[in-house]
Amino acid sequence: MTTQQKSAAAKRRPDDKPYDFNLDAVKAEAEMTPWVVVHAGRRWTFEHMRALNIMPLIKSAQLGDASAVIGTLREALGEQWADFEEVGLPQWKAQKLFEAYQTHCGLQPGESLASPES
Repeated sequence: MTTQQKSAAAKRRPDDKPYDFNLDAVKAEAEMTPWVVVHAGRRWTFEHMRALNIMPLIKSAQLGDASAVIGTLREALGEQWADFEEVGLPQWKAQKLFEAYQTHCGLQPGESLASPES
């Protein structure tokens, strides 16, 4: 056995331990109920912030705070986003909307999703 083969064999996982952490078994510690808002005479359902796919949120956050907020709202609204975007939203309402959404999700306004839970 060559040195390279020995090294590869040493790095192999034991058959009885195919992984170190089972992410599929992780469950949410709290219920993540959606949040319903009325805007422009319509009901809009936002998924709970902690239930959103984090990958698009990371991309949005790299473009700055405004992009992070819009990216979060886009993910939270899902298929409703195109209609919501068409209706429009004044900036001053967007700030109030996002602050109330954060509060619903158990965050303090201005707190990041990456912040540790209390």
